[in-house]
Amino acid sequence: MAESQTSSSTLARRGLMFILSSPSGAGKTTISRMLLGADDEIKLSVSVTTRPPRPGEVDGVHYYFVDEDEFDRMVEEDDFYEWAHVFGHRYGTPKGRIRNALKEGQDFLFDIDWQGTQQLFQKDQQDVVRVFILPPSIAELERRLRGRDTDSDEVIDARMERARAEISHWDAYDYVVINEDVGGCFAKVREILDAERMKRQRQTGLIPFVRELMS
Repeated sequence: MAESQTSSSTLARRGLMFILSSPSGAGKTTISRMLLGADDEIKLSVSVTTRPPRPGEVDGVHYYFVDEDEFDRMVEEDDFYEWAHVFGHRYGTPKGRIRNALKEGQDFLFDIDWQGTQQLFQKDQQDVVRVFILPPSIAELERRLRGRDTDSDEVIDARMERARAEISHWDAYDYVVINEDVGGCFAKVREILDAERMKRQRQTGLIPFVRELMS
């Protein structure tokens, strides 16, 4: 019998939108950086913005920089998963660019809050994987925030109040990981990503592969 012409390790698959959310200080940014550094198949989602570039920023790498008219056009054509005003400028997640890349198997990482997560999920449920990172305790979260030594007591109190509000939305996520130590948390997040990539509906190359096995 002739060997299969398709390798099981190179089956075509659809990409996914991998969301990491957490209250400030729970480790979302650290885990995101570790994931991007360890996995070549996922990249950070690049937003569109009307903000002018800062020194060293590259169009298409840090942001897609557009003028107000172009942003208006994208809004009118429903080309954003979500967008918002932030400090006098507008930021949005471009739907067209991401959907085209998902078809090619590209995964995207989103470091966003629960509101952005909700908007993404409403627009594209099949491609979204939602992971929420919790601190091991409120006391530990406050200790981490104070350990940064960058904020006043008033700012830390405000962050703690916001953290409690964000934690209340934990049940809107597919997975919840407690970040007791960063290494263990990162390992669990990678396991989630690997398992989601293997879901049957995302492995678009399975049908021709199985047909070949059965022929």
